[in-house]
Amino acid sequence: MIRNPRYAGYFYPGTAAELKATIAKLVDKKALKEDVIGLLVPHAGYMYSGPVTGATVSRIKFKDTFIIIGPSHSGLGKPFSVMTEGTWRTPLGDVEIDTELAGKIVSVSKYLEEDEEAHREEHAVEVQLPFLQYFKQNFRIVPIIIAGVDASVYPQIGHDIARAVKEVGREVVIMASGDMTHYEPHDIAKEKDLYAVEAMLALDVAELTRRYKSRRITMCAYPPLVCLMSAAKELGATGAELVKYQTSGDTTGDKDSVVGYAGVIFKGG
Repeated sequence: MIRNPRYAGYFYPGTAAELKATIAKLVDKKALKEDVIGLLVPHAGYMYSGPVTGATVSRIKFKDTFIIIGPSHSGLGKPFSVMTEGTWRTPLGDVEIDTELAGKIVSVSKYLEEDEEAHREEHAVEVQLPFLQYFKQNFRIVPIIIAGVDASVYPQIGHDIARAVKEVGREVVIMASGDMTHYEPHDIAKEKDLYAVEAMLALDVAELTRRYKSRRITMCAYPPLVCLMSAAKELGATGAELVKYQTSGDTTGDKDSVVGYAGVIFKGG
């Protein structure tokens, strides 16, 4: 299956030339690159969240496979969906799925299932690809979409991903695609989001969950982020760093109702 772009010309420019020019303004070509296990990046339209994604992706050393985990916005397909074969197309070219690793993840997991339908209308994975393609052409992906369910499921999914990575022996970067607080005033959103980020930087999944629930933080990043953090700790993560934070209000000037965006990298020892 070729998964054609659904959001080119909407979330990001629809032509290769314009897309490259746009990303060139959002990335930091002089950034110090580090060996990371994973990262959190937002997935809104590039004019809003692109500066955060660009700054964060600029900091990582690329590996051959990216596991990209996003939350379900469409509600289509199975609740824990892995696309195990095929090609994802963007204006910058095609990206193949790492079929061996994707299949292994499905085979070892109680929850994750092979499914294409959940990916057809979803933007969470698609909008990350051009940023990766800007820096590297020959990489593969494992696209995963996670529905909102009981929080106890997400650490197990992270464990399953880590187990599959170890069994296949693949060098990967795990990317959680998600935004932070939705539609609250800028100052409140920022305070809540940075409160959650503190738990991320401590690699403390339980504390992140407690803060997420107690402050009612409307972050769609929560499901993929917990999967990422749980997997990253099993794969040797020892620290994390907030690369950049801003809200949509920093772009539009309207700070009465914003969406928050955080870029975090998770590093090994």
